Amino acid sequence: MKNNFLNFGAFTALIGLLAFTTSCSDDDTTGGTSEPPIIEGRYITVAGAVMGTNDPTPGDGNGGTIVYAISKENAKDASKTYDVFENGFVVPSNRTARLQASQDGFTLFNIAYTGTNGGEFSKYTVGGGQNFTPTGGVVNISQYAGTSPRWVKLFDGDKTGVAVNVTTPVVVTAADGSYERTRGTATVLSIDLVNSLIAQTKSYEIPLTAAEEVQGHHIFRLDAPVLNAAKNKLIIGTWMRKTNPTTGTNESGFTHLGAKSVVVDYPSLENPVVITSTVGFGDTSGYRSFNSFVGDDGNIYQATQRDANGSHILRINANNQYDNSYVFNLDNALGLSGTYIENWKYAGNGKAVVAYTHDGAAVSTLSGQAQSFLALVDLNAKTAQTLDLPYSTDMNFFQYQGYVVDGFDVYVTAAPVGQDGRIYIINSATGAVSAGAKLINKPGNHYIGAF
Repeated sequence: MKNNFLNFGAFTALIGLLAFTTSCSDDDTTGGTSEPPIIEGRYITVAGAVMGTNDPTPGDGNGGTIVYAISKENAKDASKTYDVFENGFVVPSNRTARLQASQDGFTLFNIAYTGTNGGEFSKYTVGGGQNFTPTGGVVNISQYAGTSPRWVKLFDGDKTGVAVNVTTPVVVTAADGSYERTRGTATVLSIDLVNSLIAQTKSYEIPLTAAEEVQGHHIFRLDAPVLNAAKNKLIIGTWMRKTNPTTGTNESGFTHLGAKSVVVDYPSLENPVVITSTVGFGDTSGYRSFNSFVGDDGNIYQATQRDANGSHILRINANNQYDNSYVFNLDNALGLSGTYIENWKYAGNGKAVVAYTHDGAAVSTLSGQAQSFLALVDLNAKTAQTLDLPYSTDMNFFQYQGYVVDGFDVYVTAAPVGQDGRIYIINSATGAVSAGAKLINKPGNHYIGAF
């Protein structure tokens, strides 16, 4: 994410960064926009998910994760071919690993997902090809965040990661048996990425308003925390559910409340407060990936899922409140209905690459998933254009996808389940798409992006 350097201390940090990176100056522009930083010598780590062996479904990713690091030059070269599944490094994880990469691409972070090692954090120095060297120790956070933690790294110079979890919500009744509320216990945990240790952990129940709780509304899951521009608050996305107060069971077709997030103090992780949008009415958790980003303007931009009127991108201002004057509906921007943002990545200058599906999209007979598409979104103009890719009914991004932003270049992987594909490079200023290296696939497997 591009930062605005407004003081001497930040300027000094930038000079240090430029000691090993190169970037265009403010004079180097395309279409009146400044090019985000370019990292010299950066690797593009391609990740693939393996189909499981027990009752397998193509695209389930239940067989683990394999990674392979490619230089930017080779990643852009359409004549190159890579068989990641045959030649890559197996990342420790029972199912699809929860990967994050340092901003320079030279370090890969992982938390294993489920299984005997679920919740184990580890990191690796990226050396190219299948060379991923363990560095630092392994720390297990499962006692605090479970064996399937949701986590992301913060954009604070790769110093911190945050994992979140909510225990299974429990129905609470009064002495006379009448329904009162449903709540789980939330845990927010920060990880020192430099020293590979748990830095801080807090647990608490997070109440909604009394009126909302008596109707059965409750937080089912937390995910996708983001650090605000002032670096004093975390905004955490929510996945909401509703208990039927009469039966005590979950309702499947309830009317969602306004989209909600939880705001906690940082770095203490204390004082959780719920904020509510009047613009979007979906969930804000994403699904095991980034779902909120700080834009160049200092505002946070956050996607919604399961929104009755199609996915929205919401804006949270410097006061850590929803800016309800900002209305961006992806249905309207694309001229579609029932759009659903599966995952996305901020690319600088108010632009973002968005993976989405929509009502009426073809459904894969292999995976049972609706076809995915990629769009370039302008958050300022509130416009979106579908990108020119070789789409297929069997192409799905499965709500978890890595993207690399390097200057105006956004690296993505695109391959139908079980079929060969490519690395593609999207120009975030123009929307132009160029084909890069070919990626060999195997039956049932799929690619989960670039890191």
